[in-house]
This record gives sequence, C-alpha cells and structure tokens, in this order.
Amino acid sequence: MPAKPAKTAKRKKAAAAPQPKTARKPKAPSLKTVVLDALDDMKALEVKFLDVRGLTDIADFMVIASGTSDRHVRSVAQRVVEKAKEAGFRPHGVEGQQDGDWVLIDLNEMIIHVMLPRVREFYGLEKLWDMTATKRAARA
Repeated sequence: MPAKPAKTAKRKKAAAAPQPKTARKPKAPSLKTVVLDALDDMKALEVKFLDVRGLTDIADFMVIASGTSDRHVRSVAQRVVEKAKEAGFRPHGVEGQQDGDWVLIDLNEMIIHVMLPRVREFYGLEKLWDMTATKRAARA
C-alpha cells in the first residue's frame, strides 16, 4: 500500500499549526483607575470617590483625599497630574499648589481635591456632594 496516511498526517499538522496572533494594544486604563492608583501610590489618606452626575454639570465624578502635610498634599497632587498625563488625560487646570493646604485638579469629567485634614473637615465637601440614591430620592 502507498504511504497516503503520511501525507494526510502532514496536512493535519499544517492545519493544526497555530496562527500568528495580531498584536493588540492593551486596553487603556480608565481615568478612575489612573487617579485612584496615583493616590494609593502616594499614600493619600481617606480617599473618597463620589458620583456627582445629576448634581452638577461641572463634572461626573469627584475625588476627595487628604495628605499629612502641605508638602505631602502637593506631592500627591503632582503625582495625580503626572499619571493622568501619562495615560492621556490632560488636566484642564490645577489650583492651590503654591500653598499646599488644598489642591484642586480639574480633569474635565473628574475633579480631584487633595487637602490637609483640617481644611477637609472645615469645608465638609463630603457632606455637600455625597448624595447616595436614598438621599437623592429624599431630596427630590
């Protein structure tokens, strides 16, 4: 008998060979991930992420965090700006870096407040902006 099975075996091997994978770009991280990771890297304290959609048109989300000193507040804010830029999110503005008591970073859809604890307690932004679904329904 001829060696036909050997030919079919070769065909099967050729068909079973893995196809080259097309190079895919890794999915870009979300702005939320970038900001929260930067805050975590710099050991920001009491990070609070708030959904403010429906409460204001200035942003969809707000992040409030604390630093241990004015130097720490400035460093945390600077890291958030750097990481956001690296990920392709350009800040619309940064305010308060000179004093370091309260730095505000406007990333268009998200506003980040990095403050000293005493400043954070005085202004109480969490009370102002933290509207859970039950609080929103009660307010309406």
